[in-house]
Amino acid sequence: MAQRNTWQRERVREALAGAPGFVSAQALHATLRDENTGIGLATVYRALAGLAAQGDADSLQSPEGESLYRACTSTGHHHHLICRSCGLTVEIAATDVEEWAQRTAATHGFRDAEHIVDIFGLCAACSQAPVTDAAEKRDAD
Repeated sequence: MAQRNTWQRERVREALAGAPGFVSAQALHATLRDENTGIGLATVYRALAGLAAQGDADSLQSPEGESLYRACTSTGHHHHLICRSCGLTVEIAATDVEEWAQRTAATHGFRDAEHIVDIFGLCAACSQAPVTDAAEKRDAD
């Protein structure tokens, strides 16, 4: 079912395009609230779900299980490398993953297999940064 293109949905799209990396619906809503847009959290969730369904936004689950979104910058199937520290995201094609997924599915008698692969790690810049007390505590938990 197509969503109406309202000013609220367009504002969510703009805010998502301006967000650095992946962002939660709550974080995006906080940005819109701080701008006094009057857009409610339920509207943000609906708009993000619609944008993801149309391929205008990427959606993934963080390692903690939270849904995160970002404006999609490429068309077609792709994967992501995502920095756990700064959120830097790199879109990758991952041909080896595609071949493995199809081969594994076929081995088990599956057809029309689909998959999602997102790789979380530390980018080069964050890997070189000194470890802070907050980061040490988070990693120790």
